[in-house]
Amino acid sequence: MTDAKYDVLGIGNAIFDVFAQTDEKFLADHGMAKGGMALIDEARATSIYRDMGPATEVSGGSGANTIVGVAGFGARAAFIGKVKADQIGGLYTHDIRAAGVAFETKAAEAGPATGCSYILVTPDGERTMNTYLGAAQDLNPSDIDEAQIAAARIVYLEGYLWDPKNAKEAFVKAASIAHSAGRQVALTLSDSFCVDRYRDEFLDLMRKRTVDLVFANEAELHSLYQTSDFEGALKQLRADTKLAVVTRSEKGCVVAAPDGITSVPAFPIEKLVDTTGAGDLFAAGFLFGLVRNASHEACGRLGALAAAEVIQHIGARPQVSLKELAGQNGLGV
Repeated sequence: MTDAKYDVLGIGNAIFDVFAQTDEKFLADHGMAKGGMALIDEARATSIYRDMGPATEVSGGSGANTIVGVAGFGARAAFIGKVKADQIGGLYTHDIRAAGVAFETKAAEAGPATGCSYILVTPDGERTMNTYLGAAQDLNPSDIDEAQIAAARIVYLEGYLWDPKNAKEAFVKAASIAHSAGRQVALTLSDSFCVDRYRDEFLDLMRKRTVDLVFANEAELHSLYQTSDFEGALKQLRADTKLAVVTRSEKGCVVAAPDGITSVPAFPIEKLVDTTGAGDLFAAGFLFGLVRNASHEACGRLGALAAAEVIQHIGARPQVSLKELAGQNGLGV
């Protein structure tokens, strides 16, 4: 195996986030399932944007948020995702490169606009996402640079990417290249509604070892195995994967490995503002710990620290240096 140029390379939907604070009535009036992610068309996107209140706009996308977090801890990071050569696509490209992430995917000259997610945050901090994939859904196998994939210690795949057919093929191609180069492949299940759509396919990826490491939250785990029995589902997950991490909000996380289960508590917070990006940033901290050869407990603590930072403000990108934050909390690795 050659030396790695990147610690973690992510592949995901390049999405621009539009946040607004709202109430339960707005969600009900617009037929939204609270806490989930719905795929919408351009007409619905226009309607939601028209009706939502004052908005905060920032580059996002689940996998990209994770990779920005990895870079924020001081690791070498890269991202593959599709934008259009339009104004928002230009902003997206600038933002991710400014965060220290290598981003070389060629922008689309034609077709749909750069993707946007309209995120409604209720007073309890829960986020409800309405995503217009736009150009992101046109990521295809030709966008996967074999040399770049082979040069990454861990390739991190976003479960949301399993929706568009071309992106799905790109996803499988990347995993194959990574394994041929002796690298690891990680997958985040992304959303319980996403698991509902692709349960059998996700299980197949795990059981065939197309992916080595799986990230899930409690809702996604229950959806994956169609059970409310947490311990039973965790036991099955451990049998189906080499390594898995399940986040449990204020209960922290559990790391399921062949040699046992490790429980890690959540970091305390002053105030929950917005849960958007909690799982994304948790994955960032955990992956950073892995590439620094930290223990599973230390990886979980790094993840919990990053998640705690991001849920205390609006938006899914860190607002402080994660590297400095880790050092301040005795987690510098």
